Amino acid sequence: MQQAIEEFLTGVVRERGLSPNTIAAYRNDLEQFANYVAERFGLRDWSELVSEHLEAFLGYLRDRQYAETTAARKLAAIKSFCHYLVRAGLIGANPADGLPVPRVGRFAPRAIGPKEVEQLIAAASSDRTPEGLRDRAMLITLATTGLRVSELTALDVRDVDLDRGELIVRRPNGRERVVPLAREAIEALRDYLERGRPGFTTLKGEQALFLNHRGSRLTRQGFWLILKNYAAAAGLPEVTPHTLRHSFAVRALVDGWDLRDLQRVLGHVSPATTQVYRQLLERLVQSDGRLVADPGCYHEELTMGAARDRAGEL
Repeated sequence: MQQAIEEFLTGVVRERGLSPNTIAAYRNDLEQFANYVAERFGLRDWSELVSEHLEAFLGYLRDRQYAETTAARKLAAIKSFCHYLVRAGLIGANPADGLPVPRVGRFAPRAIGPKEVEQLIAAASSDRTPEGLRDRAMLITLATTGLRVSELTALDVRDVDLDRGELIVRRPNGRERVVPLAREAIEALRDYLERGRPGFTTLKGEQALFLNHRGSRLTRQGFWLILKNYAAAAGLPEVTPHTLRHSFAVRALVDGWDLRDLQRVLGHVSPATTQVYRQLLERLVQSDGRLVADPGCYHEELTMGAARDRAGEL
């Protein structure tokens, strides 16, 4: 049963280019489901899977008071897996057909306003040490490109072309996308590459753009801690890497970006995911067409579809 899960995940990476974090979540969800049906029903082969097994698993999640969003994500993974089992000829009928979808109430993409972004960057701008130059470059790059934190920390030096003003984001399945760099990001990255990165003790052959104090690639967990410290210094609680991604997306639409261009830059597979930001922007526009004056925080709750793991793609 585990082999089928691994083959499914390999295909998902190849076909959809999901991030390592999303793949890890899928693996955990499917392994939990496999363990449940094995222990509860004695299942030893996926060919024995029927809809009653899935319904029982949903009841199990409800009994243990899993959040609606978590239950919906697990069901999305299981439905995709069942579709794969049918395609692979491992089962006949799809047991997930007609399965009720857990209702997801509200998803709240939090996006801080331009002033708050400036405060955050200002908190990292006074330190001219290699670490300070690195942190400033990372924050400005994230805030002006909308990269996922995993994409930011995965960048190599070769992925940045300051002369062309762009960087290349490489996905796990080999797909790439080109993301334009704002003038502020170009300047901050040049400053870091010329004065900051050489100050780190680099491990032999290390190609990572952003380094930690040991000279190896900075992890996304390491960046989270850095961001948390600067957010606290700027008086901005609850700022996450995805807060900056949401902020970039909303700001881009305010500045007149086409939704398709934003989808391409953000790396969304589905245009419906990018449409979330259009909905948010519409709620911030007054009846006379003017944007809400200095909203300070573009925080808004948006109804999300339950069947899609859309929150993960954002």
